[in-house]
Amino acid sequence: MPINKQEILDKLCYTELVYGRINKKLKSTFSKKEIEVFLFNILKETDIKFFTKTAKNFYISNSENNIRITVNSNTFRVITVDRLNKINQHS
Repeated sequence: MPINKQEILDKLCYTELVYGRINKKLKSTFSKKEIEVFLFNILKETDIKFFTKTAKNFYISNSENNIRITVNSNTFRVITVDRLNKINQHS
């Protein structure tokens, strides 16, 4: 089944804990709204070929921002955000 990028954008949501996790992983101090806008824009600008689904998660890799976003494929909840390193950037 193909990945529906628009559905991910429309249904994207967050838990309270994930905001802190994102700031910690990105070494940032973004507000909740800044995180939501930042991730939405990255998802929007990332080509669908960089969206993959493994088990119950979507993984969206964006090399321009050096970031990978993990989203639960059932709830569309953001799980975490990781910085890409040079080794896994091209996968």
